[in-house]
Formats: sequence, C-alpha cells, structure tokens
Amino acid sequence: MVEVLQSPLTELQLEILRLLAKKTSEEDLRAIKMLIVNYCAEKASKLMNGFVEKKGWSEEDLAKFSLENNRTKYI
Repeated sequence: MVEVLQSPLTELQLEILRLLAKKTSEEDLRAIKMLIVNYCAEKASKLMNGFVEKKGWSEEDLAKFSLENNRTKYI
C-alpha cells in the first residue's frame, strides 16, 4: 500500500511561497501584502453584511451596539 504524505501547508500557502521564492522587491512585497489585506477585509465585510442582513439589524442597531459594553467583569 502506498502512503500519501500530507503537506502541513495549504495550497494557498504553497502558492504564496512559490510567488515569494522569486526575487521580489520591497515595493512588490508591500503591494502583495496590501492585496491580501484588502481581500481579507472585503471578505470579512461581506460576511458581516450577510450576518447583519440575516439578523434584520438596522444602521441604528449597529450604532447602538457600538456603544454597549458587554465585557465580562472580573474582580
């Protein structure tokens, strides 16, 4: 029986490593980081918008939530 080795890295991580293995300028590195940050921010924003829509919350509800303090009080 042939055993298949599993990589501890995901396909995305491997692709990023391949990209960065090439000689990359600092400017390109910053641009790549910004692309990743913007992608993640957009994805999080869409997820939150869907959640807010599913809950039926309004802009006023969100403004009210932002003023609440629901942290656990520790002694």
